[in-house]
Amino acid sequence: MIDQSHANAELARRDLRHIWHPCTQMHDHQHVPMVPIVRGEGAWLIDAGGRRYLDGISSWWTNLFGHANPRIAAALAEQARTLEHVIFAGFTHPVAIELAERLVALTPQGLDKVFFADNGSAAIEVALKMSFHYWLNQGHGGKTRFIALTGSYHGETLGALSVSDVALYRKTYAPLLLTPMLAPSPDAYEGEPGESPEHVAMRRLAAMRVLLEGHAHETCAVIVEPLVQCAGGMRMHHAAFLTGLRALCDQYNVHLIADEIAVGFGRTGTLFACEQAHVAPDFMCLSKGLTGGTLPLSAVLTTQQVYDAFYAEYNAGKAFLHSHSYTGNPLACRAALETLNIFRDEPVLERNRTLATHLARRLAPLRDHPNVADLRQHGMIAAVELVADKASRRTFPSEERRGLRVYLHGLGRGALLRPLGNVIYFMPPYVVSEGEIDHLVDVAIEGITHAVA
Repeated sequence: MIDQSHANAELARRDLRHIWHPCTQMHDHQHVPMVPIVRGEGAWLIDAGGRRYLDGISSWWTNLFGHANPRIAAALAEQARTLEHVIFAGFTHPVAIELAERLVALTPQGLDKVFFADNGSAAIEVALKMSFHYWLNQGHGGKTRFIALTGSYHGETLGALSVSDVALYRKTYAPLLLTPMLAPSPDAYEGEPGESPEHVAMRRLAAMRVLLEGHAHETCAVIVEPLVQCAGGMRMHHAAFLTGLRALCDQYNVHLIADEIAVGFGRTGTLFACEQAHVAPDFMCLSKGLTGGTLPLSAVLTTQQVYDAFYAEYNAGKAFLHSHSYTGNPLACRAALETLNIFRDEPVLERNRTLATHLARRLAPLRDHPNVADLRQHGMIAAVELVADKASRRTFPSEERRGLRVYLHGLGRGALLRPLGNVIYFMPPYVVSEGEIDHLVDVAIEGITHAVA
């Protein structure tokens, strides 16, 4: 039997022999430890040697109610004994039907149709194709382009990457991608000195109007991440931008796609971020927290008007012939239903507001740190912008990898913090306690002190 002190090293050795990990320069693992996790418990991950790590990023923003959540686990076990999967073309099943009904009831009014897919990137692909195909079916085949925001990120498949603007992910594959039109982000961090987030939003809406005036005739949709541009550095904007953008899309006859993959299901303080702007998009993309972080599943919600544009005799050639083998998977749908049941049965959003207030209070002293240019928060998402010089906002050279130092310090102190470049962020599971938030913040502050030394 392998003793615990050796267990992690042995699993890491076996892993690195064959596995190519996502979003990773594998050469880094010559000096960055591979951490084998064998079980989870609430907000904690536990490695093969019994060491515990507080999951400060909800395992890539997916986990809502803790690892190995007993309610979701029990629902999955029951479903596995009943129906694990069935083809979703020509067949259906009760779990998918109920999940679609529940999602329609919870999302903004008018989103009455649900198309299931496998993951967030797949949901974006569906929305992009569906928007283009809608206009084609309506006789507007000249609408072939999309408008995205600077600093946006929507996924890694080619369509999703096409409407993303993070060079780290996009640059290499640019020759393979569609070319979107980019509108300036309403990111409040980019505001002029003394300018309010709402004023930044209004200024950026004016720029969007100019873009639409010149290009609406060739534009299928505008795609945005409501309130928080997550992978772009947790950049945040005022809800007024979404309100104004909905009006512009209506005026210029283009679709609005809301990518709520990361911000949905309570992350920003409301169940969906669009609620804070009182808008309903034409397409809403959901994933990540949809299953509470247990299984891959995504959903694209859209309107009856969009659905009707595809509804015709087969020979009309208007059908949306997009599919995934695991569309509507019963196990994933059952996990999603139990996730929604937890929202229904427990005061999740109220508790989140209390936790978010505590997180804000604990982070507040960092506003005066000489290497912190910005401290921002929307609900259960908070971010700290590290810079080399506070006055000029001069950034650290990327090759210095200051964020990596914070990550490594966190591992040593039993906390999973995985910065985005030099942005240290917090997006913990909703089952985290105030004491655990204290631990995350304390470790982050220590890590920042170490990283900027």
